[in-house]
Amino acid sequence: MQGYTSFWNDCISSGLRGGILIELSLRGRVVLEPATLRKKRLLDRRVLLKSDAPTGDVLLDETLKHIKATDPAETVQSWIELLTGETWNPFKLQFQLRNVRERIAKSLVEKGILTTEKQNFLLFDMTTHPVTNTTEKQRLVKKLQECVLEKWVNDPHRMDKRTLGLLILAHASDVLENAYSSLPDDKYDMAMNRSKDLLDMDPDVEASKPNSTEMIWAVLSAFNKS
Repeated sequence: MQGYTSFWNDCISSGLRGGILIELSLRGRVVLEPATLRKKRLLDRRVLLKSDAPTGDVLLDETLKHIKATDPAETVQSWIELLTGETWNPFKLQFQLRNVRERIAKSLVEKGILTTEKQNFLLFDMTTHPVTNTTEKQRLVKKLQECVLEKWVNDPHRMDKRTLGLLILAHASDVLENAYSSLPDDKYDMAMNRSKDLLDMDPDVEASKPNSTEMIWAVLSAFNKS
């Protein structure tokens, strides 16, 4: 609620990039290359452009432009690293998405969900973005809580795709426990256990099942490996 993220939580950066890849997949803009005998594993398969039609979102369209311009194509894990700027190849630094947190925060300020303040942190001032519209935050937290409690279906392939993606990204960004922190102890334990069961599933096995979204499982596989 304070409007800033921990300096020590580096997970959020890669979590946001993983979210971008999932969203582009759900919007029909990118897809994983088909599995072959040599490339069965999700992490071996490259991300292919399916449509370069603009999404209307600046960060999504910037990523789409990078994917379109890349030849040969890169894997999901490579894209998360490239978009985060974690590459030793100076020629690939151009693919880094810069100031993602700040740009997302600015967008949420424009939508009236956050506001902008200056806060003093001992030796320096820092721009923070406290939540002004708590309804939207509560809606997302409730959505996460319900998917592993009241609306638990015990099958990730029957879950809403974006909710499944949200759960995986909350875990990857190390904020899942925060989302469950308001629950009573018994429900908190149940939510964490069910989330763990889901997150411990084999992404390659789950991606091969009917009604799966391969990109969601590929992103989970990349986070499991990192």
